[in-house]
Amino acid sequence: MLRVTWVQPEDLLGHELRQAAQDGREPSAVAARWAAAGGPEAPLRAGASPQPVSPYLRLLAEDLLDELADLPSGLADREPTALARIRALCPDWPARPGTPPPVPAPRALEAAWLGRAAGCLLGKPVEKLPLDGIRALARATGNWPLRTWFTARGLPGDLALRHPWNRRSAATSLAENIDGMPEDDDLNYPLLNLLLLQRHGKGFTTADVARLWLDELPAGRAFTAERVAYRNLLCGIEPPRTARHRNPFREWIGAVIRADLHGWTHPGDPAGAAEQAHRDAVLSHTANGVYAAMFTAAVVATAATGTHDVHSCLRAGLSVIPPRSRLALAVGEAVRLARAHEDFDTVVDALHARHSAACHWVHAVPNTALVAAALTHSGGDFAGAVCRAVSGGWDTDSNGATAGSVAALLAGSPAALPEQWTAPLKNRLATSVAGFDGIGFDTLARLTHQEARRP
Repeated sequence: MLRVTWVQPEDLLGHELRQAAQDGREPSAVAARWAAAGGPEAPLRAGASPQPVSPYLRLLAEDLLDELADLPSGLADREPTALARIRALCPDWPARPGTPPPVPAPRALEAAWLGRAAGCLLGKPVEKLPLDGIRALARATGNWPLRTWFTARGLPGDLALRHPWNRRSAATSLAENIDGMPEDDDLNYPLLNLLLLQRHGKGFTTADVARLWLDELPAGRAFTAERVAYRNLLCGIEPPRTARHRNPFREWIGAVIRADLHGWTHPGDPAGAAEQAHRDAVLSHTANGVYAAMFTAAVVATAATGTHDVHSCLRAGLSVIPPRSRLALAVGEAVRLARAHEDFDTVVDALHARHSAACHWVHAVPNTALVAAALTHSGGDFAGAVCRAVSGGWDTDSNGATAGSVAALLAGSPAALPEQWTAPLKNRLATSVAGFDGIGFDTLARLTHQEARRP
């Protein structure tokens, strides 16, 4: 039996009920009808429940998804998705530079690609594991506080059974078997956005992003919000409605992992990076899902100048998102926690106490807050940032990738990154994006440099 993940209506409904409660709608009546009919809750960590429901429950789920979409939101005024309304809410929206700032040297962009890959790879084997499982695995192998790659060597058998490594990543992402950078969507999307800029330049439209996905992104390599948006495109739904139609993942982390290229190609222009990230993000995301991408792009754009510390970069990120949004409040709290506590575990525990009950582990709000905390607490040090981001749990590979990209840019060159993080990558990236499989990070840096130089 084939159970395609992230698209089953009966599973989407459970996620939509939680999302509705988060974005200011009142879903209790719909939730009661679903429960009374015998509808299941959404899977906690998997993309689909193991068994299909009855045809009646599936039709009911589709009807209830549409009913939930029509509920009014009490947060609509302070959490818009349209760019003009976002800008109107941001009192410190950055001015566009009068003259183009210097473009990062290829070596800085190579560091950024390497940092993104290394941080992602560190988080891959523990993706989907709970926080206590990550800590137990690392402690059992003498790697806590986290400071190097995860390993199965010396791991007690009962612990390995209780907290199994991520199934897809165990063979490629432990210290004993890393051999280049394996495929991951956290690297596929930057490659796709490099193609996007090569084909359409910085003036691309959301429709250009959609066409690129249909041409170059294998459907099976899209997940959560991107998979739903992809399905919506195939059903003839136009963007930006692709982000809203039966898409309960529209505030999850997917748009964040597409944001780096927008920052790398707008050095010193956080507003331009954020606007470009917005055009990309609205294909699949709304509100805080879009803000998280804009925030990340602005942070990366500021780091790309090579003249700002990590704290200035994070302030630039906050300047392009509505200050009363859930994301801005969560990031602000995370930064304050990171400044107040010497022990990062204390910071992580506070963030989990605040967010874990309300948010799915892939939601953009807690994950972006964790990345901000990791960057703040580490002072932008590369190893400190990626290890803190991954050790905090939730979407470990995506968080490690984003923290690694920012911190590596701040470091400025591959030579400034510890060899233990770069040597195992062997200057080789695996991907299902056509034309890029096996490409070197040095080549990617040159291609990115060309796009950064284009007006």
